Amino acid sequence: MADSDAQMRKFQKELNAGTVALVLMAILDRASEPLYGYQIAKQLEAADDRMVSGKQSALYPVLRNLSAAELLESWVEPSVSGPPRRYYRMTPDGRAVFKAWKSAWEKSRDFVDQMLEQDHD
Repeated sequence: MADSDAQMRKFQKELNAGTVALVLMAILDRASEPLYGYQIAKQLEAADDRMVSGKQSALYPVLRNLSAAELLESWVEPSVSGPPRRYYRMTPDGRAVFKAWKSAWEKSRDFVDQMLEQDHD
């Protein structure tokens, strides 16, 4: 018999891998100003610390990939209270892609919900 805890961790890891970029884009979409990585991580943690706790470093490669794809603009600014900070802001292309991703997510979520809610005859 499979270890159910291990199966759950594997499932959660795969699910998170597919949604981290979407969630990061959602945070930046509603931000009124550019955010640096730690601010983004703190917003995620405030929403659900079980999903982010101890995984903040995993966010930075996703932010770098989104920047490399020109969906985010990033730049470094000095900080008076520590090391320089890299700030992120969504680009116009990023906003268009986010809108498409959000629509795709909603359709996928609705389909999965429909399949999970069907009666078991």
